[in-house]
Amino acid sequence: MLISVKDAVRVVEYNYRRSRKEDTIVKRTTILATAILLVALFAGQAFAAGQNESSAGEPGPEKVELKVFMSFPRFQDQFESYFEQFRQKQLAENNVDVTIKLEMPNAEQADQILRTRLASNDAPDLFTLHAIADIPTYYQAGYLSDLSDQPFVDDLYEGVRDTVTYDSKVVALPLESLAWGYLYNKDIFAEHGLTPPRTISEMEAVAETLNDAGTPPFVLAFQESWIPQLMMALSLGGTVNTEAPDFVEAMNAGNASYADVAQVFEIIDLIMANGTERPFEVGSVAGSTAFANGDAAMWVQGPWMAESILEANPDVNFGVAPLPVSNNPDAAMINLATSTSVAVSPTSENREMALELLNYLLDETDSVALFQELKFNPVAEFHDYQVFPWIEEALTYVAEGHAYLDLSLPGAVTDETAKLLQSYYSGQVTQDEIITTLDRTWNRAVAATQ
Repeated sequence: MLISVKDAVRVVEYNYRRSRKEDTIVKRTTILATAILLVALFAGQAFAAGQNESSAGEPGPEKVELKVFMSFPRFQDQFESYFEQFRQKQLAENNVDVTIKLEMPNAEQADQILRTRLASNDAPDLFTLHAIADIPTYYQAGYLSDLSDQPFVDDLYEGVRDTVTYDSKVVALPLESLAWGYLYNKDIFAEHGLTPPRTISEMEAVAETLNDAGTPPFVLAFQESWIPQLMMALSLGGTVNTEAPDFVEAMNAGNASYADVAQVFEIIDLIMANGTERPFEVGSVAGSTAFANGDAAMWVQGPWMAESILEANPDVNFGVAPLPVSNNPDAAMINLATSTSVAVSPTSENREMALELLNYLLDETDSVALFQELKFNPVAEFHDYQVFPWIEEALTYVAEGHAYLDLSLPGAVTDETAKLLQSYYSGQVTQDEIITTLDRTWNRAVAATQ
């Protein structure tokens, strides 16, 4: 309620008349100034009250926090931007302010950090995992939500959906659908009249030609252990699918050994003997730059590194070919896999918003630009963008039947393989020691799930 200047003066005058010690002029001046201040005070209070009343019908946005754990820091900028789009969308359409705490540790550490978080009941709301290698273990441990009824499921290509299905349930959203082998520089190959080899003998001839010309055949980037592990992944995949089709099942039953597929070391030895120098000083970024600049003709690496390669040299002309693993040309095969996928923790305190974000990763409108920017293969029917030339090349081998689905190995075996191959290159372990260690690791991994 406002009071007038006249009423304010009367109030103040009453108080000042009680004092006989003050000069009349000073008293009246003080009275007038005080009255004006009182009016200003009351007016300010009334204005604030009016503001509060007018905004009372417009409550502030609901605040929600999501913790997201992803294993590819090379794409941090892209996902931060995409998640900001999601935040703005939720704010505009639902008056919900979503704070997304994105954690992207180094790929070397991500798996162990995530496993520790999950085991200690500190699960992120959403997290990435490898569809083939991790889903069985994570599902049996109770770390995965059933996502079968989510909107994104109906849009997936059938073959891709199968890779994230376990126990008749869809338990993850696929991000990377891969067709990969090794990368080769098409211009270097053309310069020397070379075509991608299909046998060990042909690869030896290619390596000899390149060495004679002063061009290292292979980029070796062993600073990060997951990179040399790719050699074993391709070699084992081609060998198992042509020479030992029951290998995985027999290993799970305790009736096989890596000694049964020891030929996998033949191509690994060839690559290690014909590569660039000081590989332990070179990681994925430096390896991308070396390959992009033509420092070597080939790199056992997947097309998921395309962005880094093109960033280093937008004009590089490279392709994807199946890695020879024996002198049987049919054993050179493209690996088909859904690798990085996204799961939702069953213990998420903000499950509904977590599911909203999950489905937004395959939003029919916005995800197309994201997948194109990341240079990922299409995984949904509405992903109708043009794939890249190196992907088209890989798919020609698939169309010819020279491909296999990624092997489902225990995660501990893959991790151990990565470390062992680093030690193998430096001469710290032998083939026999690798075989013994991998057999033991596999047996322990199987026993842990029983």
